[in-house]
Order: sequence, then structure tokens, then C-alpha cells
Amino acid sequence: MRDRIKNLLDKIEQFKIENAAQAEQFRLEFLSKKGELNNLFADFKNVLNEDKKEIGALINQLKEKGQSKYDALKQSLSASDNKTNSFEDYTKPGFQYASGGLHPLTITRQSILSIFERIGFTVASGPEIEDDWHNFSALNFPEDHPARDMQDTFFIDDKFALRTHTSSVQVRLMENNKPPFRSLMPGRVYRNEAISARAHCFFHQVEGLYIDKNVSFADMKQTLLYFSKEMFGEQTKIRLRPSYFPFTEPSAEMDVSCFICNAKGCNVCKYSGWVEIMGCGMVDPAVLQNCGIDANVYSGFAFGMGIERIAMLKYRVNDLRLFSENDVRFLKQFQAAND
Repeated sequence: MRDRIKNLLDKIEQFKIENAAQAEQFRLEFLSKKGELNNLFADFKNVLNEDKKEIGALINQLKEKGQSKYDALKQSLSASDNKTNSFEDYTKPGFQYASGGLHPLTITRQSILSIFERIGFTVASGPEIEDDWHNFSALNFPEDHPARDMQDTFFIDDKFALRTHTSSVQVRLMENNKPPFRSLMPGRVYRNEAISARAHCFFHQVEGLYIDKNVSFADMKQTLLYFSKEMFGEQTKIRLRPSYFPFTEPSAEMDVSCFICNAKGCNVCKYSGWVEIMGCGMVDPAVLQNCGIDANVYSGFAFGMGIERIAMLKYRVNDLRLFSENDVRFLKQFQAAND
């Protein structure tokens, strides 16, 4: 029986198939009900009991090889026939593939950067995991400042935390470069806050910094007025309200005239005619000194805005969570904004 199996294996391996007729001949000779493999199984009953396990395994292996060779040859012949019979009609209309689009936050971010780049601002970036110096101390945050509390900041350990603002990039820029410079710092920031329609544990900012000799509050006001008119329309007005930030002095919150109701009053501007969009101010001399810049020679201003805030106003989105939930129905509405 063993010799019979070996001879049959040699015949299967040496059998050449070049067309469909030969493939059918192979099937009839080896794999059909009257084929040689079936005859082996019929004679298996005559094998001694102590040899049945070994012989049975050899017969099964032989059958698998024969079936595999037949399947592979059949598939090869089928592919060859399709290739021979195929004809590509190059006059047919092409397939219409669905196109994607930019995320609304990306669209808004690019718009903001483009406006400031037109007046000489460059783009800088930095790490999202920051040490205490760059995230807090260099920016004039006192040790007991509320932003250092766990309720606001995601601390990794005693030395590092997820950055709470992109102001840390400003510190790195001032430490590693000599003025003058004017730069934008876009990026993702993190706050330990409950997620709701108006707040999230992460969001995106664009901050700006301009350091040079004789930079005044009037320079900041004119720069931000230019941005507001370019972003929201030529009719836009701005107003600056006194505020407090540890790293700027004086500090201000900047509002723009409501472009939704033309400053007449609506639920977006809470019927005041004004909408808050950013914080700003003159860089505190202590911050300049911390970064190795002579505050007696140089001065500058800084500002920062939330990209989500601008996008919500511009596109009238009423739920902050929509920007991070990846709902295709929501994202498809902004495809036209890519044009």
C-alpha cells in the first residue's frame, strides 16, 4: 500500500496541465468517484489494524495534495481566460469617488494663521507635555495660583503636566531666540474640566507673541483690529475690557461686534451686541526677565484665542462636543468651506 501511495503521488506531481481539458482529465483520473484516490480508500479496509493509522494519514495527505493542485490549476486557468477575454473600454465614464474634506477646526486654524502670516507672523510649536517652569513659573504664575490646582491641570507627576495653554511655547521661543520676533503658537491644550456643550478636557488654541523695541498697546490694538476685520468682515469693531492674566500687564479681554446680528442684539451675543473672542495684553516685564530678555530694552504683546470658540461663532455651532465626536453627518457640512 505504501508503494502504491508513493507511485500515485509521483503521478500527481508529474501530471502537466496546460488547458481546461487536461484539468478535467486530472480530476477524472485522480479525484472522481472512479478515480485512483477513491480506489485507495476502498482498499483501506484490507490494511492491517496496526498500520491503519499511518496508511490513513498518508492517503489523506495524498488527497489534499491532489485537490490543492487541481484547485490551483483551475484558478490559474480561470484567471488566464479572464485576462485573455477582458477588454478595457477607455471611452466609459469614470467612477465617481466620494471626496473628503478638512475638519472645521483645521479650516478655522488655517484661516487664523493665514491672516497673521500676511503681516509677518511665523508659526512655532512645542511639546504637549511640559515641565512646571515652562507651563507656570516662567509665565509669572505664583505658587498658590488656582491653575496649579488638580481641578484645572492634568498632572503627570510632580514635575510634568499636560500643557494648559500654548503660552509654554512662547517661553521656549523667548529662551532660545533673540528679539525681534513675532510668532503664532497653535496647538492642543488640556484642562481637567467636565465635558459639556461649552467645555471639554482638551481644546485648541492659537497664541501670538510680538517682541521688539518700542512695542506699544496701540500696536497690539491695531494688529487685533486687522485680524478681526479679516476674520469676521470689514464692518467688525473691537473693544478691549480690563482683565487679569499673570503673564501680561496690562491685560484685556477683547470683544468683537456681533457679526450675526450686526450688533443689534441676539441670543449669541446675549443681546449686548458684543462677543468675546480672546485675551490679550502687554507681556509682563517679569516674564521677559525670566526668559533672558532685557525688559528695559524690549517690550511686546501677547494674545490667545480658542480655535473652537472662533469656529463655533463663525459656523454657529452650539455644542463644543461635535468637534471631537467624528460624526460624519456633522463634518460633511463643512466640505464647501474647503473650496
